[in-house]
Amino acid sequence: MQKKCSTGHEVSEAKRVMIRKARMEDVKEIHKLIENFAKRGEMLPRSLVEIYEYLRDYFVFQEDDGFPIYGVCALHFCWENMAEIRSLAVREEQQGKGIGSRLVESCITEAKSYGIAKLFCLTYKPEFFSHLGFTIVEKTILPQKIWGDCIKCPEFPDCGEIALMLELNETDKRQ
Repeated sequence: MQKKCSTGHEVSEAKRVMIRKARMEDVKEIHKLIENFAKRGEMLPRSLVEIYEYLRDYFVFQEDDGFPIYGVCALHFCWENMAEIRSLAVREEQQGKGIGSRLVESCITEAKSYGIAKLFCLTYKPEFFSHLGFTIVEKTILPQKIWGDCIKCPEFPDCGEIALMLELNETDKRQ
């Protein structure tokens, strides 16, 4: 049986759920999703230019081609042995279904493939990342992040985000 998705494409009832690397045609939808949370102060905004510039960092979650993007997450390399999980956003009506966790797991898998030893994130929701094995750390152990990105933020130095770290050589122990 065929039905139409939000873009008018016909798709079969048996939908494929997929996480994939972002493509050029995803940029505006990624931007809109991130901005929805940034406007409420729940995450940092990303300009269209930044998303285009770092498009290869992003994973997206959608049910099938032609369906809306339900979630997004980026893996950003910061140093030879360290990367950041950033811009994790899941549509509100899709939250609580494991989409965010699956996106972060995709980033972890990719980081491992590059030999990254440590992943970190800055978040207002540390409990989410704690469930994935991340532990709270002091921001001062992230000087590349602080002096590269944070210093440009209007909230600096009084940011309320919490820093968390995941040692990838320990990821097998977290399940």
